[in-house]
Amino acid sequence: MSNIMRLVVSNYNELTEVKREIMLDSWPMMGSPGPMLCIVGTYLAFVLKVGPKMMEKRPAMQLNPLLIAYNAFVVLFSLWLSVMPLLNPGVKYMLVPSKCNSASRDPKDILIQTAFAKLGWWYFVGKIIELLDTVFFVLRKKQNQVTFLHVYHHTMTSVFSWCYLKFLPDEQGAMIAFLNSIVHIVMYTYYLIAALGPNYRKYLWWKKYMTAMQLTQFALMLGYLLMILAMDCKLPRAITYFFMANVVIFIYLFSDFYRKAYSKKEV
Repeated sequence: MSNIMRLVVSNYNELTEVKREIMLDSWPMMGSPGPMLCIVGTYLAFVLKVGPKMMEKRPAMQLNPLLIAYNAFVVLFSLWLSVMPLLNPGVKYMLVPSKCNSASRDPKDILIQTAFAKLGWWYFVGKIIELLDTVFFVLRKKQNQVTFLHVYHHTMTSVFSWCYLKFLPDEQGAMIAFLNSIVHIVMYTYYLIAALGPNYRKYLWWKKYMTAMQLTQFALMLGYLLMILAMDCKLPRAITYFFMANVVIFIYLFSDFYRKAYSKKEV
């Protein structure tokens, strides 16, 4: 028990004592976790309790034009988040942190880190915007799609994107955000086509492969996080351990969804 307590204290100290070359406290929603937690708490209250109760005696809302615009926006936004890092000359350093043990960095490095931190903030904003996925399900009375997997995934990605930006604005979160943005280009393209109506359903035969792509993303994330630990990078390990645990949970939940949705149909 004493060893566990020492590990907890050590990881807490890593978080509180880490040297931050990029000060984010003045950025919107970054001064404290309060605003983020209020948004996530309101989201959970609405999609799990308030929304279903509000829609109980109301007809389902027809939101197709809004859904088309929303999904098109997320596709373009995710494309922008995927392309911008590749245009940065420091992309190799950020995505494969060979300098992760460096005690100090020159001003040029800090400029690169700041650029990536700004993209990280927009990525966090994107995760907040994507909470609308579930809100739209509730307003359309598709509560069967408000599954534990769906709600847990949206909740945790919002929380983690804030944590990474707050504590590691210039490190391993860059790879996580990059992989996720690429997957979201594909995923929201699928949702966009689906929102266009029944005549376009014949173009949606690839949903199975989209889920496989999501699983591949999580496997790559897990491998990357293990590499960070193996390289003994001077980063707060608490976030890495916490995110690794949730990536494993995501792999389990998405694998279970894949098995139930597709494997049984093929038997």
